[in-house]
Amino acid sequence: MSVPTPPPPPPEVSAGSPAADPRVRDMVELVRELSAQTDAQQMVRDFGDRFRQMFRLEGFVAVSRRGLEAPWYRVTRSTAWEHKINPWKQSDLLPLMQGGLLGRLLYDEQPVIDNNFHPDPDDPAYEHLKGHRSFMAVPHYDAGRGLNLAVNLDPEPGAFDPLTFADRILTHNLFGRATNHLATAQKLAEANAALDAELKVVGDIQRSLLPQTLPDVPRLTMAAHYATATRAGGDYYDLFPLPDGRWGILVADVSGHGTPAAVVMAATHAIAHAYTHDLAADACQPCGMLTYLNQRLTGRYDADTVMFVTAFYGVFNPDTLELAYAAAGHPPPRLCRGDQLEHLDAVGGLPLGVTPDSDYHSATTTLEPGDELLLFTDGITEAFNPQRQQYGDARLDAVLRGNCPPEPTPAETIRAVLDDVAAFTNGTANDDDRTLLALRVE
Repeated sequence: MSVPTPPPPPPEVSAGSPAADPRVRDMVELVRELSAQTDAQQMVRDFGDRFRQMFRLEGFVAVSRRGLEAPWYRVTRSTAWEHKINPWKQSDLLPLMQGGLLGRLLYDEQPVIDNNFHPDPDDPAYEHLKGHRSFMAVPHYDAGRGLNLAVNLDPEPGAFDPLTFADRILTHNLFGRATNHLATAQKLAEANAALDAELKVVGDIQRSLLPQTLPDVPRLTMAAHYATATRAGGDYYDLFPLPDGRWGILVADVSGHGTPAAVVMAATHAIAHAYTHDLAADACQPCGMLTYLNQRLTGRYDADTVMFVTAFYGVFNPDTLELAYAAAGHPPPRLCRGDQLEHLDAVGGLPLGVTPDSDYHSATTTLEPGDELLLFTDGITEAFNPQRQQYGDARLDAVLRGNCPPEPTPAETIRAVLDDVAAFTNGTANDDDRTLLALRVE
C-alpha cells in the first residue's frame, strides 16, 4: 500500500519577497476587508480611510452626473464636510451644482493631474478645493461614460506622481465598480424583501379564501393538505352547502403558480360562490358549475393572458351516498373501496378559461360506507426527483392501494402520500402547488 506524499510546507517569506513589502500587506488586508463588506457606504468609508493612510492623501471630493442633464452635477462626498451623507439613501441632501472646475472635469471624462493648482474663489465648489495646490481627477466609467469623478487633493504642489497615475485610474475604477455592484445588490435585496413582504400578504389573503376549517358534512370524515410552491399559489379547494342537504366539492388548479395564479384563483373563488349562492334546487348538476365558471373566466381573461384552470367538481348526497361529478382537464380523483382502486374518469373536458363554448358532462357513482375518495392537484403526480423524473400516477396508486380503508383515516392517507412524495423527491424543491383533499364515507 502506498503512503500519500505529505503536502510541501508553505514557502518562507524572505525579506525580498513581495509579501514582505508593508504596502503589499496593507493592500492584502484592505481587499480582505472590502470583500467582507455588505454595505456600500461603509465600504467607501473604509476604503477612503485606508487609501488616504496608505498614500498620504489630504483631501478628497467626488461628484456625479448620474441621472442629470448637462451641465448639472451633485457633490456626493467631500472631506470638507463635517457630517457625511449617504449618497444612495440621502440623495436629496447632496448639493446640486453646475460649472466650475469639477463640472468641466466631470463632463470632459478625462483623467487629469495638476500639480500646480490654484483654486478660484469664485468656483461653485471652492469650499471643497480651497487650501489645496495639487489634484488628481479620475473619472469612474459606467457603460463607457464617465458618470462619476473622484478628485484627490493635496495642499502641497507636486504631490501626485504621473508615473503611478495609470495604476490609480485602474484602482479607482475597480473600486468604483465594486461599490456600484454592492449598492445595486443592496437595492435588489431591499426590493426583494419588500416584494417578499407583499407576496406574503397576497399569500395570506389567498389562503383566507380556503376553508379555515372543514365543514361538518353528514356521512363524511375529511382531511386536507395545502402547500404552495411560492408565497402565493393557484390551487383551490372548497365545499359548498347546496339545496336538499347536498354538498358541492371543488378542487381546482390554476396554471402556473405565484401571484398571477393567486389572482385567478381568487377570481375562481368569487365566481364559484356567486354560482352556489343563488343555486336553484334543480340546478345542482356538476356540469352546470363548470360551464358557469368557464364562461365567466373566458369573459374576464383574453387569449393574451395564457392562463387556464383545471377543476373537478362533485355533488355529494348524504342520504343516498350518490356522487355526481364533472371534470375540466383535472387529474381524476382516486376511489379506494376495500382492496380496489378506481379512477373517477368517466367524464372530462377542456380546462376552464380556454374557450367559452366548452361542453361539460356529468357522471354519477354511488359510494359505500368505508369508501375513501382522494382529490388532488397535479403538483403531487408531477413532483420531480433530483434526476428530473416525475412521481407519476402509478406511484400514487401504489401508495393508495397500500393504504385503502378501513384502517387509515383521511389524515393518515394524506400523510402516507406526502411522505412517499418526500421520499421520492429527496429534497428537491417543489415547483408547483400541492393540494390533497381526502374524504371517507362513514
